[in-house]
Amino acid sequence: MADEKISPSKSLDPQHIEHGNDDLIKEHMNYDRVDAEVAKYASTTAVVISPEENKRLKMMVDKRVLSIMIFTYFLQAIDKGTMSFTIIMGVKQDAHISETQFPWLTTCIYIAILVVEYPTNLLIQRLPIAKYLGISIILWGMVLALHSIAKNFTALVILRTILGILEAVCQPAFVYLSSMWYKREEQAATVSYWYMMNGAQQIVGGLLAYCFSLIKSPPSPLKSWQAIFIAYGAFSVLWGVVVLVWMPDSPMRAKCFSEEDKKLLVERVRSNQTGVQNKQFRKEQMWEAFKDPQMYCYCLIAFCTTLPTSGLGAFANLIIKGFNFSLLQTQLLAMVLGAYIIIVLLSSMWLVKKTGQNLIIMLIYVIPSFAGTIVLMTVENTGKAQQAGLLISYYIVLSFWAAQTLGMSMISRNIGGQTKKTVVVAANFVSWSAGNAIGPQVFLEKDKPRYLTAFATHMACYGLLVFVIIFLRWYLKRQNGKKDRLQAEFAAQAGTLTDERMVHAFDDLTDRENLSFRYVY
Repeated sequence: MADEKISPSKSLDPQHIEHGNDDLIKEHMNYDRVDAEVAKYASTTAVVISPEENKRLKMMVDKRVLSIMIFTYFLQAIDKGTMSFTIIMGVKQDAHISETQFPWLTTCIYIAILVVEYPTNLLIQRLPIAKYLGISIILWGMVLALHSIAKNFTALVILRTILGILEAVCQPAFVYLSSMWYKREEQAATVSYWYMMNGAQQIVGGLLAYCFSLIKSPPSPLKSWQAIFIAYGAFSVLWGVVVLVWMPDSPMRAKCFSEEDKKLLVERVRSNQTGVQNKQFRKEQMWEAFKDPQMYCYCLIAFCTTLPTSGLGAFANLIIKGFNFSLLQTQLLAMVLGAYIIIVLLSSMWLVKKTGQNLIIMLIYVIPSFAGTIVLMTVENTGKAQQAGLLISYYIVLSFWAAQTLGMSMISRNIGGQTKKTVVVAANFVSWSAGNAIGPQVFLEKDKPRYLTAFATHMACYGLLVFVIIFLRWYLKRQNGKKDRLQAEFAAQAGTLTDERMVHAFDDLTDRENLSFRYVY
């Protein structure tokens, strides 16, 4: 396969184009490479869709797909974040959890995700994605409810490990769904909408946790922390049933849409040049993923943002309480933190849409994290003014979440080829899991309440993140320049632009193999 170059002359750089010359010159799709379900609905060449029709189709997708992704991610975030709230509601004492054991209740989730991430991505590529997601939600709801009967640390670790295995489907599935249903220019907003549910869960979770904390046992047969696990678990089970019934697996299998609309939904994403789905494993795409610097940059972005995120999330209430706030004040201030996260993600998404500069916006939003962390490390809490300043600084630190969200959306927009995307998404979430697993461990008991070791580690992550963002922008800009020159040379020799009618958009070509593909940066 690698010996057959599509380049019209040997002077063209072969690292970008791996497939046979005929593939890009033929006036029809390569049906040996196109997914059978996609071929049934895809036109032979690009179909022009009017702005009005495009708006109608997007609203249909928002209703059936985006609404599910948003609420599912909210539910996953609130389920996963429940331990942060219950730890100050009595579970720590009732389950006899020590200070050194507590971080492992978060770490074990991400170790589980790290182990099962690649098999999960393979299943996502091969199984009906909505059915897989719905069944996983039902099962994780059951496991979450079982937290209420855990009597010791061992039981909680086992339950939370199983929870991590079941929740591993959520984020990678949403990256696939975002690229399957949405145009490239819409994907940054789409990812931001569901990812900002991390902030929403802080708001709603803080309010609900306060309400549950009003339960007194006795007279209630349930303690407040038991009630919250049962309630959230039962609701998750019900929501899993809704997902099974309401969410379509793909544009081609969407029984809720007409046959004509299915064709238009497939054509709507043709310009992405990343395909819709393909269940065939291509070994050459796997090796290309491992040779692509993009993958390692996205992995480092995930690691450098999730390591601080997981620790700050798991210890959020303990950190805020360490600023000498009461239990009630701590629960309510967590809501403000959630609102700030939403503002960060919405504003960064808006700036990307206005400027088209993904990586520069990511860089800008990392800068406040440096400033906030420096204040947390250097200012002691000696009065009301310092108390307020430390709290504000803690909020400001979370600005780097914009980099995490935009980095995730760039994978769906910049990686072509389904096997390559499977490998890159899996590697990204392995790194994401590793960062999340390590994050709580750097918050050492001997450092509380200021946790200087943890914040120093975070500073190192922000520094590495800046370097990776700068390198990735240089690399993607350079690759686009090379493709421009290659395409100009091809046009000069062949007398026409390569695949200007996007005939081969569904041929399961990788971003390197497709000469018409351009990276967003």
